[in-house]
Amino acid sequence: MKESIINWIRGFYMTTSHGEAIFNQKAYDHQALLWTVGMFLAMVIVTFILWFISRILMVKLLSAIIDRSSVTWDDHLIENKVFPTAAYLVPLFFLQDFLSLAFYHYPEMDVHWIKLAHTVFSIVAMITIRRVLNSLRDFVNEQDRYKDKPIQSYFQAIKITVSGVFVILILSFLLDRSPLFFLTSLGAMAAVLIVVFRDSILGFVASVQIAVNDIIRIGDWITMEKFGADGNVIEINVSTVKVQNFDKTITTIPTYSMISDSFKNWRGMKESKGRRIKRPVYIQIDSVEFASEELIKKLKEIKLMKEYIDEREDEIRKHNEEFGVHDEDYLNGRRQTNIGLFRKYVELYIRNKPEINSELEVVVRQLAPTELGVPMEIYCFTYTKEWEEFEEIQADIFDHVFAITHVFELHIFENPTGRDFNKMLNV
Repeated sequence: MKESIINWIRGFYMTTSHGEAIFNQKAYDHQALLWTVGMFLAMVIVTFILWFISRILMVKLLSAIIDRSSVTWDDHLIENKVFPTAAYLVPLFFLQDFLSLAFYHYPEMDVHWIKLAHTVFSIVAMITIRRVLNSLRDFVNEQDRYKDKPIQSYFQAIKITVSGVFVILILSFLLDRSPLFFLTSLGAMAAVLIVVFRDSILGFVASVQIAVNDIIRIGDWITMEKFGADGNVIEINVSTVKVQNFDKTITTIPTYSMISDSFKNWRGMKESKGRRIKRPVYIQIDSVEFASEELIKKLKEIKLMKEYIDEREDEIRKHNEEFGVHDEDYLNGRRQTNIGLFRKYVELYIRNKPEINSELEVVVRQLAPTELGVPMEIYCFTYTKEWEEFEEIQADIFDHVFAITHVFELHIFENPTGRDFNKMLNV
């Protein structure tokens, strides 16, 4: 087609003499600049018309078709503005192919314009492909089986690769070198590239390991003290893992740190049958003593304790009778203690709470004494794993434990305060 247009232009300068066609080269060269400007303006107008038509077809027509379609995957193409960018490819393709026609008389300028056209076309093509990848990423993220996977990391790696390919193509256009020249040069630049893209390379490797080993997923609750992170994972990409803390702040963690550093993932708790309560109550040692008859009689009024106390007293009485120990012999016989009765009461109380999963461990144990007293640790699991409900159940248990302690003639340890010193001074 280009040759036909050139021949049509040359036809204006052909004359017939003695039956022979003679070309007027001088007139043709004299008006070459006018033809160049005219052809350039004509190409600009045609390019604009092509862009206008392609925009109507791709943006308006295809958008209308997509809006009426029953599938949802094509909606992401509109959300990521794929069609407005793709509409530029048609006129740019025409421009880079027919630009040499406008500068037919000036081949030295034609080379530079062609390079510019190739470069612009490559940039637009790269942007279009990246937006298509973004659309595909959004579609994959909507699938239930991929929602908790680090899909962002894989698509980022693909986009980096695509961008690298187009950068090499653009450089080959501008510098008039083969793409193989730049590919072979990458070997010499490998050390520099590793330094420059170190975090991206480590992050990509880490994201692959995270996905393969199922270390973290989007939506997991993680705790990482080194970075002050305590919340849910909202994004995993090549360079960072974003965690939304419970105070609604965002903590950004390098992806490679999820492999190299230690952190706690609470997913196991969420997938289990309950959430653990593990907290001690410190009892003053000087309040621990053998249970008196009055105390035992009072504790028998507690429904949870009556059966246990009766069985325990029968066991102790049989043991003491077997070894000939009288009731008034405190040193040689077995007797119940207020702390032992308290420990059993707390265990029975927890087991009978409907919010506690009794199928899992329920333990009320006495730990080694410390300078704060005797730690009485409560260890159990709630059915619920929701934070607010869990905290309410835990608080309810310890509210009751603190309130019932004095019934067993025990005292909770706490450091003296200013009020205690004032009482001492007033005395």
